[in-house]
Amino acid sequence: MSAAPPSPLPPCVHIVSHGPYCLDGVAAAVSVARYRAGTPVIPHFSGNGHINEMLRSIHTDAAPPDSELWITDISWTEKETDDHLCQLADHGVKIYWFDHHRTGLARVNRGDIHVPFSDSVVSEEYSAARLVYNYLTKQLTQAGQHNPAFTDFAHVAALADDTDRWIHAIPGSRELALTVRTMGADRASLDGYKELLGIDAQATYTPAMKTAYKKAVQEIQSSLELAEKSRMSMRIAGTPYTLVSAVCDGHPSEIGDAWGKQTTQTVFAFYDLAGEGLSLRRYPDCPVDLSQLAYTFGGGGHPAPAGCRPLELYQRFAQQTAQLLGAAIPNLGGQDTKKPAT
Repeated sequence: MSAAPPSPLPPCVHIVSHGPYCLDGVAAAVSVARYRAGTPVIPHFSGNGHINEMLRSIHTDAAPPDSELWITDISWTEKETDDHLCQLADHGVKIYWFDHHRTGLARVNRGDIHVPFSDSVVSEEYSAARLVYNYLTKQLTQAGQHNPAFTDFAHVAALADDTDRWIHAIPGSRELALTVRTMGADRASLDGYKELLGIDAQATYTPAMKTAYKKAVQEIQSSLELAEKSRMSMRIAGTPYTLVSAVCDGHPSEIGDAWGKQTTQTVFAFYDLAGEGLSLRRYPDCPVDLSQLAYTFGGGGHPAPAGCRPLELYQRFAQQTAQLLGAAIPNLGGQDTKKPAT
């Protein structure tokens, strides 16, 4: 007697979002998960450098027809990824895309994206979490449905929007962003996502969140000390702007915020050891569009906060390291003549 064929997988919801260290990306993912409570939800988080591989790793065997794929607070950059998403849509996967980054908008305007979305909102009006929350609220209203688990997330979505767009008008938004960033320092961790998935309507901190925030405050002080030691400043020729660069070990936004209060017309460039990339920041009095600057080096972001990973920067770092150490080696007092043990 032959074995019965395996039962087909039930439809599920895949969420691919920016994080897990970004409050906006995590809150956008949680908005979808709370809205889809009762349906299997599979969260994935990625930085800009790995988003293409992440999206192409979702295959039809893990996303049967009538499944959903939500892409929030991030966009892809390769045609192969666009083609893969089209194949998923042809297979019956419903794809939704919500983003507020200027680089994503530029790709839409250039006609680089051909995915047949079930729906999408790409706009700078709000952060991704707020765009997703507003969209799903409208869906609930139109359907005449009530979902307390979802509507209770309104305050967190507002906090994410407030800090991600650098409005900073709602008390607690910066602190929550810090907490989620610390909980997501391990890129494979879902701790921040899980805490927000169960957080109450007042965004009351859990013990794990309190511990993470305390750790973040200590990390900021340590990173600020490193940045102060490595700080360099130069005037940008032909402009009224100053460029300040430094090395930090996490939390570039907080360092840029502290330094920005002391300067005007300044662009901050932090090589972030924790993030393994270049973080760009500026204050509102400086009109330089940092998203364009980051895009020049393969990155992206917003006019005020942006980031990239310039290969040339890494090569120069390696070159200068070799020169520094190479010049020191001939001046060493002696050689280690001890033979290694066998």
